[in-house]
Amino acid sequence: MAQWQLLQGDILLGELSEYGCDQPFFLARFVPGPGWECVRPLFEALAALRGPDPDGSRTAAAVKPLLDLDLTLVPVGGGRSLLQVFKDCWLRIDGVEARLRY
Repeated sequence: MAQWQLLQGDILLGELSEYGCDQPFFLARFVPGPGWECVRPLFEALAALRGPDPDGSRTAAAVKPLLDLDLTLVPVGGGRSLLQVFKDCWLRIDGVEARLRY
């Protein structure tokens, strides 16, 4: 299974280790890195979204600040391409659990 580093520039926000699949998402364990506390509230706001969002406005409002951070997922050990978060993939982190779709 794949392993990824979540980066903002060269700041390590955390690491993801895929362990399973719940189509269309890959399931991963998340281990926070040194830069995590600065972005944690933004990911918590996204994770807190529940219920219908017919026009997508609540989701867009939660994703926009994260998109502006220009986050990347870099594969550990190579073999895959770098992913721009919320451009090339969808990432949701809730505590130590992550869901990734690419």
